Amino acid sequence: MTITLESGTVVLDQTAEAFGPWSAVVKAGDLLTIVDLHGNQAVDTLVYAAHDHTIRYSAAATVVAQQNLFLSTGSVLRSDDSAALMTIVADEVGNHDTVGGACSQESNTLRYGHHTQHQHACVENFLAEGSKWGLGKRDLVSNINFFMNVPVDADGTIGIVDGLSAPGKSLTLRAEIDTLVLVSNCPQINNPCNGFDPTAVRMIVTRP
Repeated sequence: MTITLESGTVVLDQTAEAFGPWSAVVKAGDLLTIVDLHGNQAVDTLVYAAHDHTIRYSAAATVVAQQNLFLSTGSVLRSDDSAALMTIVADEVGNHDTVGGACSQESNTLRYGHHTQHQHACVENFLAEGSKWGLGKRDLVSNINFFMNVPVDADGTIGIVDGLSAPGKSLTLRAEIDTLVLVSNCPQINNPCNGFDPTAVRMIVTRP
C-alpha cells in the first residue's frame, strides 16, 4: 500500500489497533497523518492543548467558524474561545463528521438492545487512554469522527451510513500548538460506521 506523506522526517509511526485507543502529543508545526488502512473505519478523535487540557476541541466553535458541519481540507479545529488547535491540510476523503458523537455502553444498550451492554465502546476507550494524561469523564466533549459518514437531511435528521473512505485513504492535520490527540479507533459493530468490522488505522507524525 502506497501512502502519500507530506515531506519531512517521520518522528512517530504507530498502529491504533482495531477496537483500541491511541494517544500522543503532536508538537506545534508537526503533521499527523491518519491512514484508514482497510477502509470504512471511524476514528473518534479528541484534541487538547498539551500543556493545558482545559483548552480543548469545541465542535460548536469549529462549526460556527467554518459555517459547515463537515470537516475537510482547510478546516481548523478550534477550542471554545476559537483558538486554533489543528488544521486539516490534506484529505483524500473530503467529509468527516462533527455531530455523530462517540458510542458508549449506555447508547449501545438504548439503540441496539440490552444484549449489547457488554460491548466495548468509544467512551470506555477515551476514559482508559485519557487516564494516562490525567483526563477523566468531565474532560470528554463532543468528538470528531474522522472517516465516518453522517449525512444530515434538510429537516435535521442524521444517519450513519456506509463510509466514503477506502483502504489506504488518509488525512493530515497540522498542529498549531503542542496538541494532545486522543483517539478511540471505534469498536462499534452495530452500525455501518466501521462496515460492522472494526479494523486498524495507522498514525504517522512527520516534522517538516
